[in-house]
Amino acid sequence: MGGRRDTVEVDIDSPRDDGAVHHGRGGSRPHSRPSSNPSPAVTHGYDRDFRLFEQWFPWLIPTFVFTNIVVFIVTMYVNDCPKNSFSDSCVASFLGRFSFQPLKENPLFGPSSTTLQEMGALEVDKVVHRHQVWRLLSCIWLHGGVIHVLANMLSLVFIGIRLEQEFGFVRIGFLYVLSGFGGTLLSALFIQSGISVGASGALFGLLGGMLSELLINWTIYGNKFAALLTLVFIVVLNLAVGILPHVDNFAHLGGFGSGFLLGFVLLIRPQFKYISQKHSRSGFAPSVKHKHKTYQYVLWLLSFLLLTAG
Repeated sequence: MGGRRDTVEVDIDSPRDDGAVHHGRGGSRPHSRPSSNPSPAVTHGYDRDFRLFEQWFPWLIPTFVFTNIVVFIVTMYVNDCPKNSFSDSCVASFLGRFSFQPLKENPLFGPSSTTLQEMGALEVDKVVHRHQVWRLLSCIWLHGGVIHVLANMLSLVFIGIRLEQEFGFVRIGFLYVLSGFGGTLLSALFIQSGISVGASGALFGLLGGMLSELLINWTIYGNKFAALLTLVFIVVLNLAVGILPHVDNFAHLGGFGSGFLLGFVLLIRPQFKYISQKHSRSGFAPSVKHKHKTYQYVLWLLSFLLLTAG
């Protein structure tokens, strides 16, 4: 577990190329035109396809997905609709104690609010007056129903596995948990009544981390603006979902903001010229003293200060 597996390959076709690296993000990759007369610097200075960043075997995100599903099953077992409600009103009563609450009570096909409270849902009154601070973290592992848990887990698989492959389980694990914590904090500040559950804050933290990672590692990306516009569109679309009833957009915003700042700190990459220098076989690559560019240091420092102050 935690070992490394594949690598990302980078094609260098011409020294007059824009220096863009077709970084493995899972989207379309622009291809530069092959040079009819390859430069000696390319032929003799570098490996034709040198290996840029090693990739990690993703195990933590699948573990998170498995944990969330198991916790939901346990929640439904504790809920026991036939015993705690009128058995005739339970949805999918053939499931026995795993059957769902009436749709009027929970339209997401899930447990009752009372059960979620017992399992550790975010409830501001209990956090403040009973000092149950653990609810700020326990709530991100709970879900309101089948629809809720499936939507979040599918999103986590598509977003999280790619990030873990590129940055490893330690950084992505911290990013996920701390973003979820940031989302619940903002939610607790603005929603004083009712309960809140779900991994949405942590998921938006991963989206925020993806955006800041793109910005701080700008020089190693190929089709920069297309990647940026695509990511911004996905973020805006997901935030728009928060307008719907019963959706906690404060958790989304808190998680996204936390992940955005954490991404600058945790997901920084060396600049392209530094990587090229390391893979030069003949010393042709210009000497680069600093591993990162000035703007990367500035963004890292500002984000670290904001996180510390927050």
